[in-house]
Amino acid sequence: MTTPILNNKTAKDYATDQDVRWCPGCGDYSILKQVQTVLADEGLNNEDIVFISGIGCSSRFPYYMNTYGIHSIHGRAPALVSGLKAVRPDLSVWMITGDGDSLSIGGNHLIHILRRNFDVNILLFNNEIYGLTKGQYSPTSPSGQISKSTPMGSIDHPFNPLALCMGADATFVARAMDRDPIQLRTVLAEANKHKGTSLVEIYQNCNVFNDGAFFVYTEKSTKPQSTLFVEHGQPLVFGENKDKGIKLDGFKPVVVDLNDPNVSMDDLWVHDQYDKMKATLLTRIFEDNKANDNELPRPFGIFYQEDRYLYEDALEEQIQLAKKLKGEGDLDSILAGSNTWKIN
Repeated sequence: MTTPILNNKTAKDYATDQDVRWCPGCGDYSILKQVQTVLADEGLNNEDIVFISGIGCSSRFPYYMNTYGIHSIHGRAPALVSGLKAVRPDLSVWMITGDGDSLSIGGNHLIHILRRNFDVNILLFNNEIYGLTKGQYSPTSPSGQISKSTPMGSIDHPFNPLALCMGADATFVARAMDRDPIQLRTVLAEANKHKGTSLVEIYQNCNVFNDGAFFVYTEKSTKPQSTLFVEHGQPLVFGENKDKGIKLDGFKPVVVDLNDPNVSMDDLWVHDQYDKMKATLLTRIFEDNKANDNELPRPFGIFYQEDRYLYEDALEEQIQLAKKLKGEGDLDSILAGSNTWKIN
């Protein structure tokens, strides 16, 4: 009988000796701690993990992880993540990005890594502002946002990141927040278990350039009425006393009062994280901000998950098929090619 190996890893095992240079009070500290805790729970070897980032405040992340890491260029982290995972599918690869990095210059890169479905984890820090470059509006800034680059208010229509990800056929879509560490850690752990590209949007407070953007979802006085924590197989219920629910009127979500004798728990929308159509609705319910004169809450949790073949597995199968049909091949002959011509 073999003796089981005990997991003695702690979050500190994944922390470096580098000074963390985020602003005091930044939400990134919370996310860093929860990621390190999830890795410790998994007991992964440090040398088997890689963090890759683009440009932005969140992109300092690899410096603070005692793992391999790449601090790449603006919006291009998905290209490096894809290339690494294609040749080293055994590694645990994490991509760290922000709303500016991934949804502006990196938008096309993001949608293609999602549709290809490499087995990687993408953490999208959303603070609805450009923090590193000192407070310009971002693709997720709400219309009317006053910023360094929109002194009279933004006239852009903002991206809905998770709706975009559903449209790109992502296989794991979730939302969490920096100020709810338990919920954040739970979502990160499930994302890490998922075989495929998991994308977690994390509401992250920039206390310097966009302080309080998400306080309505994190403050004790407003959180119960404004947030909806979804759980697979459970009805959509929220409120201070869990006395409000959401039901579907056709395809329209509406808020109902569970104290009403004419309303039953059986009437409520039951969350199914494997139902793509309902997940798509869930990503957009807060856009219709009034239902029966009650505001719809902002949902958090795992919205959608599906099993789909991994890109790296399909690539390896194709390579093996090519070797079977054509042999091992010769690099010099491949580079020389077969299409040649002579000039007289």
